[in-house]
Amino acid sequence: MELFSLPRIGIVVPPENPTAEPEFNRLLDGRLNVFTSRFPVTPDMGLREMLETYNRVLPETLGAFGRMRLDAAVVACSASHYLLAPEGDRALCEELSARAGHPVQSSTQATLAACEALGVTRLTLVSPYQPWLTETSRDFWERAGLRVDAVVRVPAARDADGGEVHDPYRVTAEAIRDRLRGRRLADGSAVLFTGTGMGTLTVLGELAEQDASRVLLSSNLASAWWARRLAGDRSEAAHPLVRRLDARAR
Repeated sequence: MELFSLPRIGIVVPPENPTAEPEFNRLLDGRLNVFTSRFPVTPDMGLREMLETYNRVLPETLGAFGRMRLDAAVVACSASHYLLAPEGDRALCEELSARAGHPVQSSTQATLAACEALGVTRLTLVSPYQPWLTETSRDFWERAGLRVDAVVRVPAARDADGGEVHDPYRVTAEAIRDRLRGRRLADGSAVLFTGTGMGTLTVLGELAEQDASRVLLSSNLASAWWARRLAGDRSEAAHPLVRRLDARAR
């Protein structure tokens, strides 16, 4: 297919997120063109205030695409949408879709759509967030009707006093491996790596080789899968993790 005739997906990401675009492009494997709008920089704000600000300015941030024709858009920031709870998240996406004239999906709603398509009812969360935000995410999924079997917290580092430092953008594949190594995951529980800023493709690929039957998801994987299905792309020339979800959905 000619490059500029490919479907167009817009994504909205936090300004410091280094992960979303590379993972989207890898997962979509050149089958969709990806364009980005970034939330404004919010100096001196605490985490909760920053996330609330993202929700407030989201219509304007989506509007930064101007008159570019998009086939769909994804809000690639799970944390801000956890604050809305499932009902508020869904309502906001519906409002934004009506305003934009094309589907707008949050990464959280894309994940819920993937869970429905894949028959997932139970989750093991792998979270890089601060404890309060991890609990907010657990509450989101449980209020959406999913059972959370366990939560695996993945700090980015430890400070001089031995305390955990939580920063999704600094979490390494080795840090994720360390937290999962030797841990027995509940049978039938899908693993969800939450957050669009934590790089997960390497570890997801390793887990896929170790356990062929377990459903593996991340915020970016679920969002890219949603966008690809919306665009009607069923090509076999897809990323292995995408093909794996396709096979499970069939």
